[in-house]
Amino acid sequence: MRKKLASVLLLSLVTVVFSTTDSGDLDVLMQFRDELDNPELLKWPEKGGDPCGPPSWNHIYCENSRVTQIQAQGMGLKGTLPQNLNKLSMLKNIGLQRNQLSGKLPSFSGLSNLRLSGEIQGTFNGSALQTLWLNNQLHGGMTGPIDVVATMESLTVLWLHGNHFTGTIPERIGKLTLLKDLNLNSNKLVGLIPISLANMRLQNLNLNNNHLMGPIPMFKASKVTFASNKFCQATQGLLCSPEVMALIEFLGVVNYPSKLVSSWSGNEPCNWLGIRCNSGKVSVINLPHYNLSGCLSPSVAKLDSLSQIRLQSNNLSGPIPNNWTSLKSLETLDLSGNNISGPLPKFSRTVKLVVTGNPLLNGDKTDHTKGANIPPESSDSPPNIPTTSSQDSDPGSPATNSSLKSTKTKGFKRNTFVLIMAPVASFALVAFLVIPLSIYFYKKRKDSNLSSTSLVIPPRDPSDPDNMVKVVVAANNTNGNTSTLTGSGSASRNSSSIGESHVIEAGNLVISVQVLRNVTKNFAAQKELGRGGFGVVYKGELDDGTQIAVKRMEAGVITNKALDEFQAEIAVLSKVRHPIWYLFWVIPLKAMREFLFMNICLKVLLASIFSIGRA
Repeated sequence: MRKKLASVLLLSLVTVVFSTTDSGDLDVLMQFRDELDNPELLKWPEKGGDPCGPPSWNHIYCENSRVTQIQAQGMGLKGTLPQNLNKLSMLKNIGLQRNQLSGKLPSFSGLSNLRLSGEIQGTFNGSALQTLWLNNQLHGGMTGPIDVVATMESLTVLWLHGNHFTGTIPERIGKLTLLKDLNLNSNKLVGLIPISLANMRLQNLNLNNNHLMGPIPMFKASKVTFASNKFCQATQGLLCSPEVMALIEFLGVVNYPSKLVSSWSGNEPCNWLGIRCNSGKVSVINLPHYNLSGCLSPSVAKLDSLSQIRLQSNNLSGPIPNNWTSLKSLETLDLSGNNISGPLPKFSRTVKLVVTGNPLLNGDKTDHTKGANIPPESSDSPPNIPTTSSQDSDPGSPATNSSLKSTKTKGFKRNTFVLIMAPVASFALVAFLVIPLSIYFYKKRKDSNLSSTSLVIPPRDPSDPDNMVKVVVAANNTNGNTSTLTGSGSASRNSSSIGESHVIEAGNLVISVQVLRNVTKNFAAQKELGRGGFGVVYKGELDDGTQIAVKRMEAGVITNKALDEFQAEIAVLSKVRHPIWYLFWVIPLKAMREFLFMNICLKVLLASIFSIGRA
C-alpha cells in the first residue's frame, strides 16, 4: 500500500515538473505585465502561475513548456516592451499590433525562430537598429506600408522581401544614407519609384516582383534588379506618355486599387481596364462600382480628349477639381453615389453633371444634374475587356449600341447649337433693326427741333404785283402747332400760336436765339463776315438753303445812347427795299442783353455785300 502511494506521488511530481513553463520565459512574461499601464486587460494571474498551463494564460501559446507565441493585438495596451524580450528564444510569432505601446524597441537578437505578422509597428520609428531582417515571414507574412523604416537612419541592411507589404516606397527613404543593401523583392508595392531612391548609392537594390509603375529611372546603385513590375517602359531613363502619367496620378489619389494596378501597365492606356480611346486618345474613363476611395485628381484635366468620366457608385470624397472645367470635349461627368463635397465648379452648359447621391451636397435632397440629357452607359458594371478605339466593343458598352450612341450625341450637339445660336441670332436681328431705326428717328427729331422755329418762305418784295407775304413759323409750344402769317405792306403784330415768335411788320420777324446759334455754328469764328459799330456780323444758312447774315451786339456797348443809335440803324435799314435781299429785325427773347440783327439774302451775293465790315 505504501509503495503504491509513493508511486502515485512520484508520477504526480514528474507531471508537475514537465508541465512547468521555462523559468526564463516566465520572468520575461512577468516583466512584460509589470511594465504595462493597464495589465488587467490581459487577465493574467497576479501571483505567478504556469503560462503554458494547463490551463494556459490568455494570449500565450506554448510548445514543450516554451513560449512560442504572444498574440495580444488590438487590446489597447499601454506601456513599454521588456528589453529582455529576446530571452524568449523559442518565440516564433508575436502579435502586438493596434495597441498603444511606446518606448524603446527591444533587441530581437537571438530570436532565430521569430516570424512577424501584421504591420511594422510605430515603435520602430527612429530606431537605432543597423540591421533589420523581416524577410520571408510565415503565415502570410507582414502587411501594410513600409513608411516606418524610412525613419531608421542607422540602417545599413534592410531586408523586407517575401512579405505582403503594400503602398508606395516612401520618398524620404533617401534619408537612409548609411544603407547599402535594400531588398524589397516579392511584395505588393505600387506607384512611382522615388527619385531619392534612384539617387542612393547602394551596393544592392532588389525591386523585383512588385507592382511599381511609371518610368524606370536611372539608378546609381552598383547592382539593381527591377523585373516583373508594371513599368511603362523596359529601359531606364525612357519617359511615359503624358496620358499614362496623368492616369497614374489619378490612380494614386484613389489609393491604387489592386484590380486596376494589375491591369494598368505599359505605355498604351487604350488597352487598360475601364479606359476607352478615340483616335488613339483617351476619351472615356468608365469605372463605376470599383470601390474606389480617396479623392479626385487634378491630373485628369491633362486628358484633353475626355468626353465622358463615369465614376458613380464608389467611395470618392472631396471636391471636384476646378481645372476639370477646362476639358473642352467633356460631355458627361457622373459622380453620383459618392461622398463628393462642394462647391461645384461651373461647367459648360454642354456638360451633363450628375452628382445625385452625395450627402454633402444639399443634404442629398437636390438632383444636381446640369446640361443636356445624354444617355447613360449601357451598363454600370466594370468592363471586362477594355477597347482601343471607338470602333471596338466593350462588354460595358456593346458594339451594337455604339452607332446609336454616336447618333444621339450628334443630335445633342445639334440641339445644343440651336439652343445657343437662336437667342444670339434673335438679338442680332433686333439690333440690326432697332439701331438704324433709332438713328433715323433721332435725326428726324433733331431736324424737327432745329426747324421748329425756322423761316420757311421769306417775305416778297412789295414792288411785286402779288404783294402777299406768307411766313410759316413752327412755334415751340406744347401743342406742336404751326402758324401761318399772311399780310402785305404793314401787317399787324400777331403772336397767336407761335410761342415766342412775333411778327413786327411785313418783312420783320422775331425768332428764337437757338435757331441763330444753329445756323452760325454758335457764332463760330469761321462764320464771321466782319465787324460793325455794335458787334460782329456772322453768316449762316437756314434749313431751306436761305443764306443769312446775323449781327450780334456786344454786351459791353449796351447803353441808352447805343440802343437809340442801334434802333435808328434798324429803322433806316428796315425801309430799304432791294430786289435781291430783305430785312428782318430779330430780337432774342431768352437773352435780353444781346441784340441780333439778321439780314436774309437769296443769293451768295450776300457775302460780298457785307465784306465791307459794316452793316
